[in-house]
This record gives sequence, structure tokens and C-alpha cells, in this order.
Amino acid sequence: MVLPVSSPRIVLALQGGGAHGAFTWGAMDRLLESGLVLSAITGVSSGAMIAAMAVQGQLHGGAEGARKAMALLWERIAAAHIFNISMNTGMPASPLDWMWGKGMEFGNELAMTGFTNALRMFSPGQLNPMGQNPLAPVLKELIDVEALRNPAAARLYVGATDVETGAAKVFTNHEVGVRHLLASACIPMMFPAVEINSRHYWDGGYSCNPPLAPVLSPKPDRLILIRAQPRVRPGVPTSTADIVHRLHEIAFQAPLEAELSLLPRQTKLLDISADAALARHPLSSKMNTEKGFLDDLFAAGRDAADAALQMA
Repeated sequence: MVLPVSSPRIVLALQGGGAHGAFTWGAMDRLLESGLVLSAITGVSSGAMIAAMAVQGQLHGGAEGARKAMALLWERIAAAHIFNISMNTGMPASPLDWMWGKGMEFGNELAMTGFTNALRMFSPGQLNPMGQNPLAPVLKELIDVEALRNPAAARLYVGATDVETGAAKVFTNHEVGVRHLLASACIPMMFPAVEINSRHYWDGGYSCNPPLAPVLSPKPDRLILIRAQPRVRPGVPTSTADIVHRLHEIAFQAPLEAELSLLPRQTKLLDISADAALARHPLSSKMNTEKGFLDDLFAAGRDAADAALQMA
């Protein structure tokens, strides 16, 4: 199936999921290759970053521009080596070194285990006293605010969670910048809440994953939802780290399911799921930014989108 390039009523919704967002990247790449033209897109966390890159890329160079922009984002994420481990100690040389990925590569699984153990002994403020986020310099280099705010750009909606009220906050093209994307992806156990206009924000997945209301009015002909978190995961986690990760996966699904129940009857849903792709990977793999892993998820996302298009 080739999506109708002239339809303005196809909208996209991108879940967050850390490194699992590489699956979303792959699905988006295949959709754009099929002829999709972005008109409105909503996302949280890594989904919001992909959405922003796609919007500015499309403005500059159409579908190919969007595909290249998304690929550049994930190239930079892989190159950042966020979860590297000191070869000498098997643990980060220091909390700051861990945050910035200094030291020798030793595997992201070990990194996540070490960090989870550290959280039992230290607060996020102690582990990261300067509040540094390794994604900040990546986004500062890549995000083109002027392109996002261009009247010709596709509509962009970025979701975050207000820490004090627990309510979803949706930022739109005219206000989205690096801090808004960092707020949308702010995991409170790792980073301090992001302050914007005297309000503080955490990851949008807690309240909207992603926010659907902005892209459902007026009613679209089709909603394409790309999930980067599994709805079903076989087995019962036993370690503290795996239990916490699974709780997050479950909690992050609830806001989306609530909004999907309000989907207009006339709107067709194309639901692209990462369940099969993520089933064989551990819960902590959402922190894995190794290039090989990201490439595998990208390929899985393309395959899933292709299968969905064939059935649409």
C-alpha cells in the first residue's frame, strides 16, 4: 500500500521509550519512503525528538530531508556513548563521567545494573550534582528552532508532565526548543526536573504517551500510532531494576489507552507495535545506545511498518 501523499488528514503519534525509539525511527523511515507527508505529529521523550527532527527535515528537504534528519539524530545518540563503563572498576569513574559516557566501553547492561545499584545509595542530585544531560549538546547541535516555527512546517506537539499537578503539558511549534524536548524525556531518577516558565516538568510518558487530543481535532482520516514500548512482556521480573522498568512500561501505557478510547469512530487507526521486536530484549535495553542495537531496532521498525502498510 502507498499512503496518499495529498491527504492532509493523516496524523502521527509517537510513543517514548528511550533507546527503543530507534524502532520508531525505523517505522517512520519506512512510512516516509512510502509517500507519507507529515501534516501533524505528536510525541513524547525519544518520540518527540524524532518528531521534531522529521518536521524540520521535511521543511528543508521533503521526505528525504526528514529521513536524513532522523538518521542524523540517532547517529549522534550512538556516537555519544552515554552508558559506557570504566574498564578499571566496572563502574563509572565518577557520576559525572557516567553521565557523559567517559571511560572504556563495557556494555550497557552492566552500566544499567551499576546505575540502578547506585540509586539505592545516592539520590539523583548526588549522582548528577550539576544536573547535566548528555542529550543536551546533541539536541543543541541538531534542533533548528526557526524551522520548527516556520508557518509552513508540519504541526508539532511535544508532551511533558507538570511535576506539581501531574497534568500533561503540550508544547507546540512556536514554543518547542531544546529545553522542551529535554523536559519531555526527563526521567526523574536520572535528571532534575526541567524548569520552563517557572513550571517544572518530567517525562511526558507519565501523563500522555503521547498526547492525542491535539491531532484529533479536527478529526483525521487516519491516525498512525507507533509504539516504542511493549504492551505485553512474557515472564515476571524479579530483580529490583527489572520490576521498576516493567512498572514504568505499564504506567506509561495507561494514558495512551485512555485517549485511544476516545478516538473518533470515523478515524482509522494504523497501530504499529514494537512488542515482537522488544520481546527478546531485556527490560533495561531501553538504555542501550550501542549502534548495533539501535540498527537492529531500526530494521525491526521498518519491517513492522511495512507489514502494517500491507494490511492497511
